[in-house]
Amino acid sequence: MTPTLVRHHSYARTATPVDSGNRARDWAEIQERMLAPLYEAVYERLEVGGGTRLLSLGCGSGLALLIAAARGALVTGVDTDPERLALARARLLPGPGSDAGPPAGHPRLLDGDPSAAAPADGTPYNLLTAFTPIGCSSGDGEGLVDALRSAVPLAARGSTVVLTGWGPPERCATAPVLRVAGRLSDGSRAPSTGGWRPWSRDDLEEVAFRAGLNPDGSGRVACPFGYADMDSAVRGLLSTRLFDTAVRATDRNQVAKEVAEALHPHRRRDGTVWMPNVFRYLVCTT
Repeated sequence: MTPTLVRHHSYARTATPVDSGNRARDWAEIQERMLAPLYEAVYERLEVGGGTRLLSLGCGSGLALLIAAARGALVTGVDTDPERLALARARLLPGPGSDAGPPAGHPRLLDGDPSAAAPADGTPYNLLTAFTPIGCSSGDGEGLVDALRSAVPLAARGSTVVLTGWGPPERCATAPVLRVAGRLSDGSRAPSTGGWRPWSRDDLEEVAFRAGLNPDGSGRVACPFGYADMDSAVRGLLSTRLFDTAVRATDRNQVAKEVAEALHPHRRRDGTVWMPNVFRYLVCTT
């Protein structure tokens, strides 16, 4: 699976504040698929399949779980965003009144802290994943450390843990666009958590060290961001939550306008928007 250009969406919703449910749907329909090459590369390297018992931290709207379940893994996902989690349930679980049984992998989707995700049958997990890339949002590493400290006791000794982050800024065409968030957030009285910051090469290792994990290899994956038009690009990027502090400091209209301006160098003659990016993953053991 590779990123695809999403269909045209009306720009009207970027011109006024939108509720978190609409933003979650923008994430699921536009942005989440951009990370599919990362999910697939990790699963291929770790030979995820019928013997895998996976716990996904920050599972979002469930695309990574769907891919793992299709490979035969038993999957559980936790997330604190109820709107994204509702979309994951719609993807992975049979609807009310359906005669269909649970899909492959018998997914479990839980709202809240990872400590609530104890395996239903008592058999520990053997793979933990954190596919929300850290490294460019203030406090994201801190939050991941806390989540790992809750989740690691649910895994067997020697289990695999995968952490993910942005690659080198010089290899991420999206980096200058993300700097808009930092510039618009300067001087804000809004909480710093969620605001943009420059990432560093040791972000993942720092999280692993603080969570008591043992690094055991890493890799890089190309994840280009491709959009059918400027409207979809703006909506997709705003759905990442990396611009939330900027929105609080100014307003959504201003953020959407400046993100669109920053995207202009990446707009092609046919109106599509294309940005090559590289993401990094770190494989650890418990």
